[in-house]
Amino acid sequence: MTYLMLMFLIVLMGLTLSVAAQQWKTMVQRELEADLLAKGIEIQTALAVYSATMKAGRPIPGEIYPSALIDLTKPPKPALRKVYLDPMGHGEWELVRHPNGGIMGVRSKLKAKPIKRWEFPAAVRHFENLPTYYDWVFQHPNPSSAKTVPSTPPPGAPAAQGQPVPPAAGQPAPSPGTTSAPSSTAPATPPPATAPVL
Repeated sequence: MTYLMLMFLIVLMGLTLSVAAQQWKTMVQRELEADLLAKGIEIQTALAVYSATMKAGRPIPGEIYPSALIDLTKPPKPALRKVYLDPMGHGEWELVRHPNGGIMGVRSKLKAKPIKRWEFPAAVRHFENLPTYYDWVFQHPNPSSAKTVPSTPPPGAPAAQGQPVPPAAGQPAPSPGTTSAPSSTAPATPPPATAPVL
């Protein structure tokens, strides 16, 4: 084996190892991303459950937040199985606090660029195209938890184009596939005049 061929084999092995290392790094990052989403959504859900439990039967406006994540695991109704660590940062979460001091969310301290950019779970669909893991804030409430309530037209308002018009009070509903004609009464036609008999 010549010296040139030996050098070629060494370079080839180096490139192969480099590609394999990059693939391994990507695979590990994807797994950590999935773990971050799972744990973050679980904490986000626990914050919503905690607030609903604390407000049960009491007319309290707004949300009620815990002062520490450990509060989410306490009875009478634990909302979280255990306090998780940040999978990406391998340490404590950065806490997102409400102006009243309670914890309304968590985020990873890692500011690296994520691999996942689209097709997030419904609970965090607002994460789409965010630049860093630090921007993934798991909080309650959040933009993805907003629900669109369909508007109902007031009584007497005309129906939208293409929508059936409800029958008036005391009138039977038209059969499916039929169109109700407007109700109108034609004036009676007077009988023809007859000539007098002479």
